[in-house]
Amino acid sequence: MILSDESIHEKCAVFGTFGIGEEAARTTFYGLWALQHRGQESSGIVSSDGVSFYRHTSPGLVASAYREEDLEQLAGTITIGHNRYSTSGAADGAHSQPILNRTSGVAFAHNGNLPATENLEAFLRERGVDCKRLNDSEMMAEAIACYVRQDKLSLENAVLQAYPLFEGAFSAVAMVADKLVAFRDRCGIRPLSVATLEGGYVVSSETCAFDTVGATFVRDVKPGELVVIDQNGIRSHQAAPGNLKMDIFEFVYFARPDSVIEGRSVNLARENMGEELAREYKIEADLVVPVPDSAIPAALGYSRESGIPFEMALMKNRYIHRTFIRPTAKLREQDLKMKLNPIPYILKGKRVILIDDSIVRGTTTRKIARMLYDAGAKEVHILISSPPVRYPDFYGINLPRQDDLIAHHMNPSEIRKHLGVDSLGYLSQAATVRATGLPASSLSTACFDGVYPIPIGRQKDAIKQAVHA
Repeated sequence: MILSDESIHEKCAVFGTFGIGEEAARTTFYGLWALQHRGQESSGIVSSDGVSFYRHTSPGLVASAYREEDLEQLAGTITIGHNRYSTSGAADGAHSQPILNRTSGVAFAHNGNLPATENLEAFLRERGVDCKRLNDSEMMAEAIACYVRQDKLSLENAVLQAYPLFEGAFSAVAMVADKLVAFRDRCGIRPLSVATLEGGYVVSSETCAFDTVGATFVRDVKPGELVVIDQNGIRSHQAAPGNLKMDIFEFVYFARPDSVIEGRSVNLARENMGEELAREYKIEADLVVPVPDSAIPAALGYSRESGIPFEMALMKNRYIHRTFIRPTAKLREQDLKMKLNPIPYILKGKRVILIDDSIVRGTTTRKIARMLYDAGAKEVHILISSPPVRYPDFYGINLPRQDDLIAHHMNPSEIRKHLGVDSLGYLSQAATVRATGLPASSLSTACFDGVYPIPIGRQKDAIKQAVHA
């Protein structure tokens, strides 16, 4: 899925370096570029030369957020970087990351979300910190900074003390002038990995960034683990007992296909989902067509298993990015035509299986189906390489309100009629899990079944049982 009113967005990406030489900031720049898909509203880097901190943040994509002079002033061999996606917009620079507390000498960046912050807020109030204008990431940074500044703890001990206050999903990096740490929540909802590079270390939300900067993968940060990197090397603390519940949407949609998560290839998982779809839905058709780009591996898998030819009959304009202002319905419609264009000579008179990774509101899917019919398709059958999205997320995905999720209040038959297509099918949850290669016990499927592995606090009162679950 690629379209603004339909897409699910990840909130952030994090990246960090220690001891890789004076070009650390440039390496972080390239790492963030590789992680652009996880956050497209702003980007930032904090660096340290062992004495001073340097910080640059800017709205926009990585390619436009940094000038040569910006990278040159980010001196030092220790860095953390961050790409941000937010629900409130980033054009004004509010809440940009990495967060730098110069008084405490602590920088922090976070991927995830804390749905319950009552205990964290109470702690900060006791320490004299006003939380009114702080988001969850800023409160996490303040808590760590309090332990460093007020209690004189080392960075790792400050994180260990603050860790029980962090109730939610987090893959995070933090640094002081001579040390880098990386840590995950006890369920490991979001990925985080460590690699080596030029005698030093690199930390990244996804392994695809290691390939980009030439680093060698070492291992994943374990659920509940704190990894400490300093001049003495790398060591580990278990901040909380780990119980892996990786968000299955990392495999379905978020992660780049060339990443490896928990030892499993994302691309292979998506191809497996397509093969599983072909086993569950045997449709007589002429073409298998993906919605680019994330559905391409699933469509290839479906084509291979079914024997139906694969065609790129929808072309994506790769120079169109997130549009912030869409004042009229006519202009929103124009957005779609700018981003996707069907190829009529491929589609004319054909029975088409359209593969996508998920349906959120259904608005864009309906428009794409109409585009295929208008381009001459005889039949359109939509297959989704994951189960219906019936529940909101509270761990760092920007899903709409539950009432806006089409699968929350319609069953597949009703959705098919709403979309105006010949048939509609969703991959079963069991098959989706099987395609990842991980056991069901190691995955969070909350958006499909409403089972939240980490408490969501007051948010649970707003959750409704899906009508057709």
